[in-house]
Amino acid sequence: MTEPEAGSDAGATRTRAEPQGDGGFVVDGQKMFITNAGTDITACCTITALTAEHEITNLIVPADAPGYRPGPPLRKIGWHASDTRPVFLEGVRLDGSAQLGPRGAGLRQFLQVLDGGRLSVGAMGLGLAQGAFDLALDHARSRRQFGQAIVGFQAIQFQLAEMATEIEGARTLLYYAARLKDAGLPFTRVAAMAKLTTGRLAQTVAERSLHIHGGYGWMEDSPIARLFRDAKVLDIGEGTTEVQKMVIAREIGAHE
Repeated sequence: MTEPEAGSDAGATRTRAEPQGDGGFVVDGQKMFITNAGTDITACCTITALTAEHEITNLIVPADAPGYRPGPPLRKIGWHASDTRPVFLEGVRLDGSAQLGPRGAGLRQFLQVLDGGRLSVGAMGLGLAQGAFDLALDHARSRRQFGQAIVGFQAIQFQLAEMATEIEGARTLLYYAARLKDAGLPFTRVAAMAKLTTGRLAQTVAERSLHIHGGYGWMEDSPIARLFRDAKVLDIGEGTTEVQKMVIAREIGAHE
């Protein structure tokens, strides 16, 4: 869905898929920040494209299709284990079987996928926060200063207590959103709340944990250093913090 000029504004897609007489399409355009777009086992890329003015349709592009060209891997601050690239589509010919869902329903489909994706990213944020907390607690128990383990200092205890409390609150919210989805009930509002909460939480807990690690946490080979780098993207992927607030405001009726 993401393009150089289309991110939070998902409807600003510029990639075009010209319908052909045989029911197929010819696709031209560019996508950006696409996950797993150029690995050895990449099978396809699912894209949004304009099939007419103001009509967005989802298409499946095989990775071996002539004209499908992934760019070089992007160098990211975090998520180094995730393959992320631009994708160039130059005269890619697709038959009618490449159409995913009804023609013109692409944007609505992707927005529905994003609701579920926010639960997935929320789970990643919750898991990162829990992992950062576990590292902080383990370090505080083993690190000794002034003749005792630093976990015995009230300043450290209070930080750990706050982190544990915030993690449990976020877990409850995320699990509630997941239960609504599993039950087939509306979950857009709570999913956005969970994603907003866990994205922030991942960053604050990672930062506090790194602080508890002190100089060791600032070293590149420290496990908490990786979590500290990885946390920020959870505020961006599947909709930025601002987008979550827009969704929540709309869902609670705070709009004109």
